[in-house]
Amino acid sequence: MFYAIISEDVADSLPLRTSARPQHIARLKQLRDEGRLKLAGPHPAIDSNDPGANGFTGSLVVAEFDNLAAAQAWADTDPYVDAGVYANVVVKPFKYVLP
Repeated sequence: MFYAIISEDVADSLPLRTSARPQHIARLKQLRDEGRLKLAGPHPAIDSNDPGANGFTGSLVVAEFDNLAAAQAWADTDPYVDAGVYANVVVKPFKYVLP
């Protein structure tokens, strides 16, 4: 089943994101390589694909896991969590419909 991992950043998270990004991206690439990643990306703090110094307000990952506990465990060990990027992370079942 798919799960949505919806994360909200702390204020001024860009320096924290920058330092932990390589490890964060490596984990996402592993999900992709396993055929389990549906989509992933950050929420820019402004209406732009490149928010520059404005940074980001959070992230969304939609990926396949065996169950909610496995999705939560994956989210809990994200390098962004360890780096203090996220103020809050919610994991929910996600029913993929379209496209």
